[in-house]
Amino acid sequence: MPAKRVGEMVFLSGVISTGREGVITGTVGADRSIEEGYAGARACALTQLAILKRELGSLDRVTEVISVNGYVNAIACFADSPAVINGASDLLVAVFGEAGRHVRAAVGVNALPKNAVVEIQMTVRVKEP
Repeated sequence: MPAKRVGEMVFLSGVISTGREGVITGTVGADRSIEEGYAGARACALTQLAILKRELGSLDRVTEVISVNGYVNAIACFADSPAVINGASDLLVAVFGEAGRHVRAAVGVNALPKNAVVEIQMTVRVKEP
């Protein structure tokens, strides 16, 4: 399930970084830069917004972003996962303003599905129609 609604909360499954040409792959610190990872995280957030719009009918129903869990495909000892996940966080604040501010985790991992550079999972609060 891409999304599960429980009352006013919508829990969004993790989505991997994708673009026009398919999965955005790679390992930050090896063959991908922090900036490329940031773009991958932004792409994940855009996918999550599309899922929310499909689920809710309109993004106007989002009252706030509660949390973001971000996973970065990175080399061992990579210390800049927060800078990568800022790609998602910055976009959410740009779209929703203060309601886009959220708690989050930014975790470096040694592998993601399909060798994606980033995966993002979110929880949002919504108002009834």
